[in-house]
Amino acid sequence: MSEQTPVLQGALDRTLDAIQQAQTDLKPSLTAQEVGYVHSVGHGIARVHGLPGVQSEEMLRFPGELRGMAFNLDPDEVGVILLGDSQSIRAGDQVRRTQRTLDVPVGDNLLGRVVDPIGRPLDGRGPVYTSDRWPVERAAPAIMDRSPVTIPLQTGIKSIDALIPVGRGQRELIVGDRQTGKTAIALDTIINQHDKDVVCVYCAIGQRSDAVAGFINELKTHDALDYSVVVVAVGEAPPGVSFIAPYAATTIAEYFMEQGRDVLIVYDDLTRHAWSYRELSLLLRRPPGREAFPGDIFYIHSRLLERATQLRPELGGGSLTALPIVETEAQNMSAYIPTNIISITDGQIYLSPNLFQRGILPAVDVGQSVSRVGGKTQLAAYRAVAGDLRLAYSQFEELESFARFGTRLDADTQKAIDRGRRVRETLKQPEFEPLPVAEQIIVLLSVTSGLFDDLPVDQVEAASRAIRETFAEKGGEIYGRIQDGDLLNDEDQEKLLDLARRAIGNLNA
Repeated sequence: MSEQTPVLQGALDRTLDAIQQAQTDLKPSLTAQEVGYVHSVGHGIARVHGLPGVQSEEMLRFPGELRGMAFNLDPDEVGVILLGDSQSIRAGDQVRRTQRTLDVPVGDNLLGRVVDPIGRPLDGRGPVYTSDRWPVERAAPAIMDRSPVTIPLQTGIKSIDALIPVGRGQRELIVGDRQTGKTAIALDTIINQHDKDVVCVYCAIGQRSDAVAGFINELKTHDALDYSVVVVAVGEAPPGVSFIAPYAATTIAEYFMEQGRDVLIVYDDLTRHAWSYRELSLLLRRPPGREAFPGDIFYIHSRLLERATQLRPELGGGSLTALPIVETEAQNMSAYIPTNIISITDGQIYLSPNLFQRGILPAVDVGQSVSRVGGKTQLAAYRAVAGDLRLAYSQFEELESFARFGTRLDADTQKAIDRGRRVRETLKQPEFEPLPVAEQIIVLLSVTSGLFDDLPVDQVEAASRAIRETFAEKGGEIYGRIQDGDLLNDEDQEKLLDLARRAIGNLNA
């Protein structure tokens, strides 16, 4: 014990010296800090007095680690959007400034994770460790920083890739009534990005918890969660959380885009986002306009969707492709929110409840769907095979409606209707089965060349499957060239047709 006494005494002396040095170096100073107090609390909002220097969209700190965002800067009070449960907040509680705008963590560690719009994990896998945080609200890239959209984003869905193509950097709206398969198209598109080096971000806004859980489970089942980030604001979340969700998800996506990567983001859906913004605006007594939406309802979506783009090569060449989803009521595409977003986006994929009820899935209404950019991005093989397919299919639908009146039809009209029915059968596709480009091409080439004309309609699906399997097995060099986007010449098309004829012959045998 006596041998340890000098050692302990030396350690004690060094500690005392360090304390004395710290006291000598300490230079106390006063820091002014603005502190306000809660005047009243509503559902998802609070009115705060004080804080004269607070900035718009600044994050505020309430008791109990609750966060809020300054939204209304009135002369006498600050209207605050609460980003959590407001039941613990009482009038008179202190509110402190954070001197920073609302931000969200970004980084590669978010891949495979499920988070809320503030970046807190929801998947039970522990905290998300990221190296940086970016503001939720960011300016869209300048016009001169953008490149033309020239590279396709394959969805794996025949009716979309062939007739309503989507390009990387495009904003393509998915619109339709509830329960018509809008989310299913987005899910198949995400699954189809496997091995294509595309990061996917899915933003659930106001969805049921069980529906979101089912979506995440499908991503896991098809090994798609590893290259995806899921941002969730469920239906029971405060309206402020639903409001900031798409902006936070876009910031997460922009991180990957600015690393030079291609990103796909799905907003499911912006109708509920508009509802949450209307609720907040009415609670904060902003003047209502059409359908009680505030006057800037167009701006909240335009500033969001304008962030999707294809960057120039000097800026990394990354892209952000947006697939916003909007729900209509009674097929009313001319309602306020759908028309707003249609005017912002570069086209729309319309899902018809009538087609859905008839079992034509995916229920894409080709006549009311359009892609204003994607035609420039479409692979050359599609243009060679399906160039006139869209027009012919639309004419078939009109002829079929006319034929229901029992009118006698000439031979050419009857032939067009018969082929159109086989085209429609070919465009049907089960969920969770996105197809490679090459397999889509040979099936479309077969139906447009008349190989299915002599088959009964109920055998078209089996014939299509047989052709795809044969081509995948024996396609060889042509299969790879189609996947690479090469143009098909007449000789290539004839080889494909011979392969298809043999597959149909083996099926009939």
